[in-house]
Amino acid sequence: MLNLKRNLLSVALASATMTLAMGAHAQTAPAPQQQDQENADEARQLDTVVVTGIRAGIENAIETKQSSTSIVEAISAEDIGKLPDLSIAESIARLPGLTAQRVAGRASTIQIRGLADDFGTTLLNGREQVSVGHNRGVEFDQYPSEVMSAVVVYKTPDASLIGQGLSGTVDLQTVRPLSFPDRVIAFNVRGERNSLGELNPESDDTGYRVSGTYIDQFLDDTLGVAIGYARLDSPGQANRWEAWGYPQTPSGAWLLGGSKSQVSSVDNVRDGLMAAIEWKPNEQHHSIVDLYYSRFEKTETLRFLEVGLGWSGATLSNAVVEDGGVVGGRFTGVRPVLRNDRNTQDDKLFAIGWNHRFTPNADWTLIGDLSFSKAEREEMLLETYAGLGHVSDPGATDTVDFVIDRSTGKPHLTFGRSYTDPATIVLTDPGGWGQDGFVKFPSVEDRLYSARVSAERNFETGMFSSVEFGLNHANREKTRASGLEAFLRLRDGQEVPIPAGFLRDPVDLGYTGIPGSITYDVMGVFRSMYDLDELVHPDVRNKNWTVEEKVTTAYMQWNINTDMGTVPLRGNIGVQVVRTDQSSQGYLVPFSDADTPVRISGGRTDTEILPSLNLAWSLPADQMLRFGLGLQIAKPRMDQMRANQNVSINAANLWEGNGGNPELEPWKATAVDLSYEKYFGGRGYVSLAAFHKDLHTWIKEDTVFRDYTGYDPRGRTPASPIGTFTTPVNKEGGKLYGFEVAVSVPFDLMWEPLEGFGLIASYTNTHSAVRPDGPDGAVEPLPGLSREVSNLTFYYENHGFSARVSQRKRSSFMGEVTGFGADRSRRWIRGEEIVDFQMGYAFGDDTALRGMSVLLQINNLTNEPYREYFPEFSNLPRFYSEYGRQVLLGVSYKF
Repeated sequence: MLNLKRNLLSVALASATMTLAMGAHAQTAPAPQQQDQENADEARQLDTVVVTGIRAGIENAIETKQSSTSIVEAISAEDIGKLPDLSIAESIARLPGLTAQRVAGRASTIQIRGLADDFGTTLLNGREQVSVGHNRGVEFDQYPSEVMSAVVVYKTPDASLIGQGLSGTVDLQTVRPLSFPDRVIAFNVRGERNSLGELNPESDDTGYRVSGTYIDQFLDDTLGVAIGYARLDSPGQANRWEAWGYPQTPSGAWLLGGSKSQVSSVDNVRDGLMAAIEWKPNEQHHSIVDLYYSRFEKTETLRFLEVGLGWSGATLSNAVVEDGGVVGGRFTGVRPVLRNDRNTQDDKLFAIGWNHRFTPNADWTLIGDLSFSKAEREEMLLETYAGLGHVSDPGATDTVDFVIDRSTGKPHLTFGRSYTDPATIVLTDPGGWGQDGFVKFPSVEDRLYSARVSAERNFETGMFSSVEFGLNHANREKTRASGLEAFLRLRDGQEVPIPAGFLRDPVDLGYTGIPGSITYDVMGVFRSMYDLDELVHPDVRNKNWTVEEKVTTAYMQWNINTDMGTVPLRGNIGVQVVRTDQSSQGYLVPFSDADTPVRISGGRTDTEILPSLNLAWSLPADQMLRFGLGLQIAKPRMDQMRANQNVSINAANLWEGNGGNPELEPWKATAVDLSYEKYFGGRGYVSLAAFHKDLHTWIKEDTVFRDYTGYDPRGRTPASPIGTFTTPVNKEGGKLYGFEVAVSVPFDLMWEPLEGFGLIASYTNTHSAVRPDGPDGAVEPLPGLSREVSNLTFYYENHGFSARVSQRKRSSFMGEVTGFGADRSRRWIRGEEIVDFQMGYAFGDDTALRGMSVLLQINNLTNEPYREYFPEFSNLPRFYSEYGRQVLLGVSYKF
């Protein structure tokens, strides 16, 4: 685990309090087992690379890295303050070997060394956290950077790290008030503007961020209190286009099946609160209570014109064929659907923990820890439709000319009729979808209780400096509920004019050639003009499930501090024994009869033994060599563990079905890591690392045989009780491997006049070889895997001035987004390069404005688009979106 040396942290804390862009301050990064800072020199320390924009922070990171044993990446408060990101996600994504997937233009989920967020775990102050999504992966935009003091990402296993993942473990850390020598009060205010402007009439292109921090000590510095608050009101704007797909013409050329031209405006409002009470009355007792709360409300207004082309009854003429595809032509008889949608999302996170450390003497330390965390998500997804007329009206059609932009895949559409005239547009079902709109109210709730006891025995002689052992028990329950799902039916007929009082200014869809589309008050129309027709369907029942896990972890770890000949050697060797009792409750839907579902359950008990080894050799000439070896696991996705089933008897008179699998085993891998570092005067370094994971078991959906004895055949007589069932199953065989290169160089090492300038860079190359159909089958990609990931930062800081430009880059990968029916859907996502810029000035202590700093930042400087594609359609474009630049200007003050 990680314990930063106290002398190093004093420098880091002093630097952090000079820049209050974050509002929370650097501290000793507490280990998950909350080791005392005064024992740091006796504890083993982890390989840390701190991403920071100031030279002092870089040098502290180098010294920490040089004195560590295992491989981690870390961020301190001073770094986040220097790059005031929307959330922790953007900061984490700049670490070597890590990257982020953008959701609505903002970094949200984190991938570690080519593996999706499902393969990692997230801790808060060393304790496993719940999530608002369907599965385990945390959405990091829920965590304001302003209320975090540090982040540590563990890449190698460690026996004393509870809840660790297969790809890695992210530990978010909040402030410890007794780490500060004096009272600190800080404020931060920033204004924000989106470069795309107001794309929807009721939206705003400006926002703000405010934060404040109060830290103080009482009772002769034995009692400390810290409170941090951050509020975000940030606009999100997007010009989006999406393809239905690409059918083939009779001649074999691809053809655009349908098109969606969209403008989206999102109001993001997030409140984050951190509080900590720390009590250390003497050298024997040390107690900390910490609390975290976050509420993130998102309101999206989405308007677009959707039209079927190749997958409709329209007639194609004047086709222009190039490179095997129809890149231009005319469709006659199209029926555009004018969508006015509203989506809301209300996320709440709460976590509280208490840790008490008792040190009766120099030999023993006893620790107790209790915690609880809870996450809730409530959503509304609302669709309303308008058009030229009902699908039954033969005159409610149009003609459209189209030309495909080969560089982006977007079409330029020229319609024959206007779509902004309320005299010709009505509320109706223009596309023949059997409804006038749709609404659903899904929700997620996740709870986790945990308790831990542990002890450490220190030794004065021998190769082992100490031994740790402990027991942790956690009880987690996640519930997904579909809520109400209903068709909208117009009360006053199948074609209803839009009331004048609800009309708004048309939106501009000119980025795809459409001059405008009609706009109206979505919620006003929804409340006053529709009735609800509840949808009763097997798919709705499948979205209602609960998964519960009771996990008991026992561990023992021996910490190494000795010499191998003349070479100092530090590290640890240990083992975890993890017993998991997993179960799920859901519904069995027989013969598509959603009116009479049957409540069912299932589960299994599993015990895993996970050994781990970390070694670090201090070689001559400022060189380090590290080695890590361990067995790792990642629990199955919770939506794969659901007990839900759909069963029936097919035309061949045989049973068949599909559903989840509550008896899934975890992903398992043997991980090997090797790292070499060369340091230069304590101010620069070069690092080379290689990693290999041998996947013993992994999970993929497959069709297997199942015994249906005991299932009700509903009056039919199947030919056999044995049938087929499509479900997630455990597979065997596969590997993940790669290498990382990282460098941190202040340029004055090469030429003194360049003092203040520097470079931080990293590159990761990752390969996978997973063959679900055996050693002779095809290789399938792992979710979240980008073969190449790189980060590059040039910085300058001197005489109060600072500037920084950062680029994070990743190659194409298979990601996951919210798809049809609010379910998670796999998508292929193009590689991207995100560039951020900041510059600022901090007033010196000898000025009247001491304690004040000003900052200008531009996120997504090049307006990098987000792009998805269809691998099954020759990599043709699927989704294209531009989110604009975020420009922030602000001031921070500390006293």
